[in-house]
Amino acid sequence: MLQEPSSQKTKVCPTCGTRLSENATRCLVCGTELTAKAATKSKKAETIVQASRMPEITLSLPAALGALVTILLIGAAVVYFLLQSGFTGTTLTEPTIEVTPSETGTITPTATEISTQTPIPTETPLPPFDYTVRDGDTCGGIAVAFEVSVQSIVILNNLPTTCIISVNQVLKIPYPTPTPAPPPTEIPNEATQTAEACEKVPYTVQSNDTLSSISLNYNVPQDAIKFYNGLSTDNVFIGQTLLIPLCARFATPGPTPTATLPPPYPAANLLLPADGAAFTLANDVVTLQWASIGTLRENEAYQVTIEDVTSGQGRRLTDYVTDTKFIVPTSFRPSDNLAHVIRWWVTTVRQSGVDEQGQPIYNSAGAVSEERVFTWVGVAVEGTPTP
Repeated sequence: MLQEPSSQKTKVCPTCGTRLSENATRCLVCGTELTAKAATKSKKAETIVQASRMPEITLSLPAALGALVTILLIGAAVVYFLLQSGFTGTTLTEPTIEVTPSETGTITPTATEISTQTPIPTETPLPPFDYTVRDGDTCGGIAVAFEVSVQSIVILNNLPTTCIISVNQVLKIPYPTPTPAPPPTEIPNEATQTAEACEKVPYTVQSNDTLSSISLNYNVPQDAIKFYNGLSTDNVFIGQTLLIPLCARFATPGPTPTATLPPPYPAANLLLPADGAAFTLANDVVTLQWASIGTLRENEAYQVTIEDVTSGQGRRLTDYVTDTKFIVPTSFRPSDNLAHVIRWWVTTVRQSGVDEQGQPIYNSAGAVSEERVFTWVGVAVEGTPTP
């Protein structure tokens, strides 16, 4: 049975909060005596309590479960979107670091990691350049001029072992390669100093030469010659320049000589003029040129011999120079209108002293070069007078 609402005024017990009628003087629940003053305090307390109370939200159990399911669905959708965008497990942690930055949160690669990933540059060899063979050129002279070996020219141009070339032929000339350094030993500094202090003389490989014959000629071990020239085999080629280490010579029994003379020099390779060249009155002078056989000493020189072999002449000129060229003086030019055949050759000599007149005395210090000839006309041909 429902209780009808009462329109009577009520008051609240200040002790237990029970609502009583306005005229009640005693609380029926806790027995507190009610007075006007107590009723006034009760109203003030009720006002204070009612003013300080926070609003409350009450959800039923189905509503709470629905809210939890909604939050889980939103989270699953965010994770699915990140996975479809290509993020990996490592990159998923980066947003957390950006939201809560800290001094230790940033990962910086170390210097070691960067240096190991840098590729090491490699040296690119230069391509060979073209050279057109001129009149009087030989493989040995070209190799000496460009500081390369005859073997490299033969291999690069597919030439025969005798290195036969012709005028106007285009050859591929490689760039000089650095001489390999001596292999390291337990004390590399002393080994380097020993190699630099070793006295070495150049030798140009001639026809029928082998590494064994060169070794016997200079009394130097084959291994020493291969070591100082960076050779991997015992093969040598005509025109190839080898450095002969005199410091590696076999010990000679008996007393040590007071002075060690250098070995005989090879024959010089004649360059210009070409064999059989012709010169006329327009050529005031003729220049003879040949390839260097190496560095000459202070008392050594090239002996140049020029001979006029034309019948009835028999003139000869001998001179000494330290350069690899000689200018034939105009005084040796023929004085008639005939084409004189002039022969010339070069050899290496060494001064051994002076004669009674103070002129130097030269002795042979090397092989004699091949002989070449050229023709030279001295005066103009006189015309036949007309009657």
